[in-house]
This record gives sequence, C-alpha cells and structure tokens, in this order.
Amino acid sequence: MIACIVFIALSACSDSQNSSTAGPVPIGQDDICHVCGMVMTDVPGPKGELSFQGESSPLKFCSVSEMMIFLQQPENADRRATAWVHDMGSGDWLRPESHTFIDAQSAWYVSGHSRRGGMGHALASFAERNDAVRFQQRYGGSLVRFSEL
Repeated sequence: MIACIVFIALSACSDSQNSSTAGPVPIGQDDICHVCGMVMTDVPGPKGELSFQGESSPLKFCSVSEMMIFLQQPENADRRATAWVHDMGSGDWLRPESHTFIDAQSAWYVSGHSRRGGMGHALASFAERNDAVRFQQRYGGSLVRFSEL
C-alpha cells in the first residue's frame, strides 16, 4: 500500500523534467533537511531531493528514507513530484556529491544494511544493479526496486 502511494505520486510526472520542475540542485554547507532540520553536510549516506510540480526549488532530505516517508504523508500523496537520490556507486558514503543525483524511480536500493547514514540505517541508492549487489554483499540487506519500497 505504501509503495503504491509513493509510486502514484512520483509516476504522475513524466519521465523527463519539464520547466515547472526544479532540481536537483547542489547541497550547500548551510542546507538543512526539510523534515528534521539537520545540517545536510553533517550526516553521511545518500540524500534525497524532491520537487513538486510548480515549485521553484526542491525540498532537501538528509536521507532517502526520510524523503520516502514524507511522500507517503496524506497531504503529499496525490501531488505530482519528481525525486532524486544519490548514486552511491559513484559517490563517497561520507560526503556524497551533488553531481551524483539520479532519478529515484530508476534507482536500485539496498534496505536493511549495516551502514549508518542520516537518521540511522538509510536506504542506500544506486544507479547500477551491480553496484547495489556489491554493497549488499559487503553490508548486508535486501536489494529492492523503487516500486517495492
């Protein structure tokens, strides 16, 4: 049920970005998480950005999990959105770089692994399945797609 809500919210957008959708944008030293208020650069692991259609700038989240939970809230579930997550296959776990953002719907995820991120054990996101499998073999967890979250 939860995955359906998130999938519907994100799939309402077209696969390509349009001029009314902002993001992703670089995470700055002073950026704080939209939900918890933590300084984004102070926490390790993949981050997320979310842009609702018509918004001028994306919302930023210190963890992919936090972004997914935010999308499930009733007031957000039916809004058109585009989301991005860090590709940890081409980024540093401690300091993921903004140029590694990928589309959240196309990402591979490892859930339940042993690596600490923002807000505890964050979902680890990857552009390539092989990178996700290597991470899973090293840190445990389950390999999942966006629709399975």
